[in-house]
Amino acid sequence: MRRFTLPAVGMLALSALALTGCQASDVGASPAADAPITIATIPVSDDPTVENPVDALARLLEEETGRTVEITDVPDYLSVVEAIRSNHVDIGIMSGFPSALAVNTGEVDALLAWKGSGDPVSTCVVLEDSPIQTVADFAGKTVAFADQASSSGYFMPVYMLHEAGLEQGTDYESIFAGGHEGSFAALAQGQVDAACTAFVLTEMGAPMFPFADGEWRAVGESPAMDVMGTVLARQSLDEETRELLQTALPKVFSEANAEALAGYSSFIGLDVEIAPKPSVFSSFAEIAAVAGVKLEDLK
Repeated sequence: MRRFTLPAVGMLALSALALTGCQASDVGASPAADAPITIATIPVSDDPTVENPVDALARLLEEETGRTVEITDVPDYLSVVEAIRSNHVDIGIMSGFPSALAVNTGEVDALLAWKGSGDPVSTCVVLEDSPIQTVADFAGKTVAFADQASSSGYFMPVYMLHEAGLEQGTDYESIFAGGHEGSFAALAQGQVDAACTAFVLTEMGAPMFPFADGEWRAVGESPAMDVMGTVLARQSLDEETRELLQTALPKVFSEANAEALAGYSSFIGLDVEIAPKPSVFSSFAEIAAVAGVKLEDLK
């Protein structure tokens, strides 16, 4: 495995997804069969005592495909999408909403999708001594969200608050912490009243979730999502590599690898759809609109 960092792309906002036109290509349209598989990822963990889930993903994918895997680190979800669109990398593994945004541009392909489980996706975490007891109590408070394209750390909890009659920027103040870890840090330091995140992270414990039992409470449950995650690919990816990844990735995301994959393990055990059609993501439109994003505008 080789690792790189792609700078500057992290400054892109949601509007960048609407850009069209030619992009510089780093990968090439028809790589050789033994060429490295390149993946863009955001940081998942920096705990030096355990294997980084990104490194584990690369190692396991190398074992399944027999190909070298190169990881490009980018700062946020939208940078993953843009790295794929501009042919800097082959694939990225995304949650439902950034996948829906990306696929709707017509410039990124979905190799496979993990379907939803029917379980709530998100909750909001408060400290144990917080006066907040219900979702309605977030009125007048400051809430930390992970990333402006995060399914569990933004879109779903914003929709949960909307369903309780609270609108972002009017009834509560929001900040973007740059990731789930940043949200937790802001809560621990008293900078915000709550941090909204994925249910699965609260169940993992350290290092993915930094609060011990008795230090925190969960307030509220978001709805489920029809699609939990997607593997996105550049449209110029060769057919041999597509088929190889569509075969290998479901094997990588197996129960035997759950501990090593850590934050990625939420996809394990879910039904997989190969080459899903764009219509699979249509259910995201209403929830995205609550957050001020219209999928139909991103073309």
